[in-house]
Amino acid sequence: MTIYQRILVPIDGSVTSERALQEAIRLADGKAQLRLIYVLEEIFPLDTEGYAFIDYATLQEAVRHTGERTLAQATEKVRQSGMTAEAALLEASGERIASVIKDDALHWQADLIVIGTHGRSGLSRLLLGSVAEGVVRGASVPILLVRAE
Repeated sequence: MTIYQRILVPIDGSVTSERALQEAIRLADGKAQLRLIYVLEEIFPLDTEGYAFIDYATLQEAVRHTGERTLAQATEKVRQSGMTAEAALLEASGERIASVIKDDALHWQADLIVIGTHGRSGLSRLLLGSVAEGVVRGASVPILLVRAE
C-alpha cells in the first residue's frame, strides 16, 4: 500500500529525470495518481550584433516541441507499466523553474515530488545552479531526490 496518492514528477529528458520517473512509478504501485510536468524556460534574445541571425520564435518552438516529445515519451513509459499519468507542459514566464514546480505541486495538491538531481557540488553547482535544490528549499510537500548513477 502506498502512502502517497498524488505524485508529481518534473521531467527534463535527462537520464536522471528518467530514473526519477521509474522511482515514481514504483512508488505509485498502480494506486497513486501521477502528474508529469515539463517546464519551458523562456528564451531571451541576446542584444548583440553577432546573434542577430537567430530566429528566436523558431528556437522557442523547437524547445516547446522537445518538451511535448519528452512528456509523450514519459507518459508512454507510465502506460507500459500498466498505469496512467496526466501530463502538463508549463511555461516559466520569467519565473525560476523551481518556483513553477513548487507552485504546480501546491495547485495540484501533490503528496510527494519525485525529482532527479545531478548531485553537483562545488563550482559546477555554483555556476549551474540546481532546480532540485530550489524545489527542496521552498516546497511545502515531501520531496524524494533521485540521484544520477
